[in-house]
Amino acid sequence: MCRSSPIRKISKKQKSAVMIEITALFCYNLSMKTKERSPAEWRALLDKKEDEIAFLHRQIDWLTQQLRLARGQRFGASSEQTQAILEQVSLFQEAESESCAKMPEPELEQVTYKRRKQKGKRELDFSGLPVEQVIHELPEAEQVCLECGGKLHACGHEVLRRELAYVPAQYKVVEHVQTVYACRCCERNSDHVFLRKSEVPAPLIPGSGVASPSLLAHIMNSKYTLALPLYRQEQELQRRGLSISRQTMSNWIIYAYQHYFPSLFHALHQELLKSEILHADETTLTVLREDGRQARQKSYVWVYRTSGDAVSPVVLYDYQPSRSGVCASNFLQGFTGLLHTDGYEAYHCKLPQEITVAGCWAHMRRKFTDALKTLPKDIRARSPAQVGLEYCNKLFHLEEDYAKQGLSFQERFFARMERSRTVAEEFFAWVREEQEKNPVPKSMFGTALTYALNQRDWLMNIFLDGRLELSNNRAERAVRPFAIGRKNWLFCNTPHGANASATIYSIVETAKANGLRPFHYLNFLLERLPHGYSPEACLPWEETAQSICR
Repeated sequence: MCRSSPIRKISKKQKSAVMIEITALFCYNLSMKTKERSPAEWRALLDKKEDEIAFLHRQIDWLTQQLRLARGQRFGASSEQTQAILEQVSLFQEAESESCAKMPEPELEQVTYKRRKQKGKRELDFSGLPVEQVIHELPEAEQVCLECGGKLHACGHEVLRRELAYVPAQYKVVEHVQTVYACRCCERNSDHVFLRKSEVPAPLIPGSGVASPSLLAHIMNSKYTLALPLYRQEQELQRRGLSISRQTMSNWIIYAYQHYFPSLFHALHQELLKSEILHADETTLTVLREDGRQARQKSYVWVYRTSGDAVSPVVLYDYQPSRSGVCASNFLQGFTGLLHTDGYEAYHCKLPQEITVAGCWAHMRRKFTDALKTLPKDIRARSPAQVGLEYCNKLFHLEEDYAKQGLSFQERFFARMERSRTVAEEFFAWVREEQEKNPVPKSMFGTALTYALNQRDWLMNIFLDGRLELSNNRAERAVRPFAIGRKNWLFCNTPHGANASATIYSIVETAKANGLRPFHYLNFLLERLPHGYSPEACLPWEETAQSICR
């Protein structure tokens, strides 16, 4: 057994001696290098160090901007309506800013009419609900006059309050009973009795006698309208004593998607392609089991919808495993017109020539809003980013004026050409001037300027037609229901589930856009499509659907 050698302890005097020796050696080497360098070498070394310091300062500024932006996104207000904020701030100096000594005093006017007293709270509308009266009576023993002792009788009623009661959903069993018919004459005169049975419609889901149109419509509405995942629906059914697994409900949804809804989706798709103006956007989706792809890889759901002028609104969702522009090109095959999008490059280079892309000024404004968030609050009002934000806000304020005036699409086109286009051209001229001042390209303000110059052609395309909107918010609002649902059910297990979800979301959101109640419309479809009704007769803007499902 060998012993390890003991560790020698070094005294403080020995440590100091070693440090002195190392310092002397370092100074000697430094002096030797100093003697060897010329003034030009020293200047080059100094310039190199200054460049390194400047680079580090730029890096610090960029990191500081990212930190402020992250804090603003996490803790700040999410709204981009800056004008309302400015108006709120100006309330403190309203008296000083609005005062004018030359303004004449108003003349007094006698008011000869009475103003209607405003109620403290808005009355609820119960006109469409059934009414149940609860009549409160005195007990039999107390129906006695306290003065003479005579018998009291009811002489009137007074409604003191109206309460809104909730009746929980009820489940009931519907038995389909088949009637058997026999011939009386054959029973009396023949050995053979003719029998005939009544026709019974086939079940909604083959092999399952449990699923009914209303039950499946309720499951779909809970998931795709109320964002209630199937496992939570399973738990709620168990509390009511019903054992229906989430796998069973998922199988029902996929079966309905595969056998009943494709023809309806195709009819909606054809109606969408007939439009002259569309909106498009996309969002991520995780699909766990997809051939040739890992579970961590992102898939996408593309959203397409008609514009605000559409008589028959359509909102469609399309599942695709990638974000390539080919996906949009294939889905929009046959469409000719204007397409509202964000600044995603795939829309600009992958779409057919028959499609003209119009940009989104809300995304442009968002770039300057983010740039302002990266600056200290005391210098935001004086920053160039504030100027760019005011240009964008002016365009939106003009759009509000056009809406208040009630201008038609043609009138709005001419108003834009006269007023809004001038503001947009001034904006891009200002952008070019700021770009020439060589701001830091990777700063948030530099990024906003670069984005503006790169997107100029598509942003200016909003002036091609008065029906175009200033932003692509209509498509982003269509994305929101899917994003809310995704936060609850997180992912899709298979591509079949993803396609089913996209199709049913299309039906639900199109129904909502046409003023229909999603549950009633889904029940309407499941009662008719399995029995040979044409999809054209079941479209949400048809008279029958409008009368039953509104």
